[in-house]
Amino acid sequence: MSRRRDPVERADQESTDLYDVSTWEPRSAVDRLSYGVYRGINYGLRGIILLVALGITLLLLVQPGYLVLEQPLLGVFFGLSIVPAALLAGFIWYTDITSSEPLGLLVATFVLAVLFATFAAIVNSLTGPWFERFGAVGLVFFFFLIVGPVEEAVKLLAVRVFAYRSESFDAVIVGAVYGAVAGLGFAAIENAIYIASTVAEAEIGFFAAATGITTVRALVGPGHVLYSAIAGYYLGLAKFNPQYAGPLVVKGLLIAAVLHATYNSTVQVVPDVAAALYPITPELAFVGYVIVFDLAVGYYLYRKIARYRRTYDAIRDDARRSSQPELTEFDPPSR
Repeated sequence: MSRRRDPVERADQESTDLYDVSTWEPRSAVDRLSYGVYRGINYGLRGIILLVALGITLLLLVQPGYLVLEQPLLGVFFGLSIVPAALLAGFIWYTDITSSEPLGLLVATFVLAVLFATFAAIVNSLTGPWFERFGAVGLVFFFFLIVGPVEEAVKLLAVRVFAYRSESFDAVIVGAVYGAVAGLGFAAIENAIYIASTVAEAEIGFFAAATGITTVRALVGPGHVLYSAIAGYYLGLAKFNPQYAGPLVVKGLLIAAVLHATYNSTVQVVPDVAAALYPITPELAFVGYVIVFDLAVGYYLYRKIARYRRTYDAIRDDARRSSQPELTEFDPPSR
């Protein structure tokens, strides 16, 4: 979108110096000082946010880290819990038909998602008890008003503050790739915390407790990747449609948050109902429901990515055909 111009600048034929009249750039010492102070505040605030997030993350990882020192095998369970999510994120990365994203940006997005996940953990822990007073209805409101919006927002923030500003973010589909990586980072720290706390409080043996909670978290992880990939796709649309950037970001967050909250609200109910109606165990019903839900969400995302890829291929084919010179009656046909 072109920059809006003052009437004086629009009327001028680029023959007048309009500095401090209708245009501005840092020229004087005061200008440069103001510019420097602004950049310092801007980057300083980002630095403070990152330091706070890092501090909270380290506190949350004290228990997992201590348990890994006592039981090194627990680190293997941490890694296994994100394998399905990592494979899904890798597939979404593979579908990017435009270019390969720099490894450094992917790693940075992953790390930022790990750090920012702590903000969601704090908000959830502070607001959760208030909603729990109202029973099942309160939990549903908690999922739709707090958990879904907050967790999807912090994952999208992990993309927005760094990768989004990079020149490598050069296509709409790239937003889905970075969104998926942010979801993977969020799932990684969430899984580590859940697994560690479950093992620490378990009354059964270490291996049985770790295996059970790792299986559950491995099933949950892909959902985080899918939801934030959808939000990331709309963030990509927002970057290339700046006049509608705000509504597009909101749309992506709304879809991701509603899907996330719907899963949270139904995952404890639907499997129990299915197990009561059909001759299957509650565990099998749970696994089946999670897989079906993720497949449905994945299909929604896949259709968007597939449509982008088809359009991209069609436009490139049209461009290649239009760039080829037309043969005349004197030109020999190509062999």
